[in-house]
Amino acid sequence: MKILITGATSGIGRATANLLATKNHHLILTGRRQEKLEKLKRQLENEHEILVDILTFDVRNVEEVETALNFLPDQKIDVLVNNAGLAKGFSEIHEGNLQHWEQMIDTNIKGLLYVSRIVSKWMVKNKSGQIINICSVAGKEPYPNGNVYCATKHAVDALTKTMRIDLHKYNIRVGQVSPGHVEETEFALVRFDGDEERSKIYEDFQPLKSSDVAEIIEFMISRPPHVNIQDVDVFGTQQATATIVDRSGK
Repeated sequence: MKILITGATSGIGRATANLLATKNHHLILTGRRQEKLEKLKRQLENEHEILVDILTFDVRNVEEVETALNFLPDQKIDVLVNNAGLAKGFSEIHEGNLQHWEQMIDTNIKGLLYVSRIVSKWMVKNKSGQIINICSVAGKEPYPNGNVYCATKHAVDALTKTMRIDLHKYNIRVGQVSPGHVEETEFALVRFDGDEERSKIYEDFQPLKSSDVAEIIEFMISRPPHVNIQDVDVFGTQQATATIVDRSGK
């Protein structure tokens, strides 16, 4: 299968690319960091003898998205994994940083829409395909200081449901994965603007690993064509809700 993964240079996107490479899929990996994409392409092609294409663009920029995707030699994508996303800041609403808000809205909602609009059109034309959105527990449960990030992920949850309603009649499967805390990602470091001390939020409990989420994505993709796994909520065992975590140690 030909599988496109956005935000493939780190975290869940990278882990998913690594796992899907072992299944001999043709991967199209996208991200903003050309050097990291090139390095990942070399690694996967050398280790697995598969075809890996890379596209460098920022999902927030609709012109870049359109140019990059229309550069592909054919309009055939079997699976789209909308992984690109981020959290910025951790403030109460009256102290929120407007730049952080705009970056989250532009990436988590608009970026997902820009990519999905183009790829879903191809899938409708081909009468087949699968879209998997990476949502979050924040898309199901609001939590203190999460305001705008939670709002963007609630939007992803709603979009997943409405995309499924729009596309099911074209034989297109739409689902999502909604993880709780996940380590082996840049999530916390990005949220706290590179502050390594503040980003050490996983030291007193065992969260999910990015590879755990990748395995769920691969399972969803590998189901028979008549099976659509619509939504998966997944937490580490020590996490009960968005805010209730057993921090007694790993």
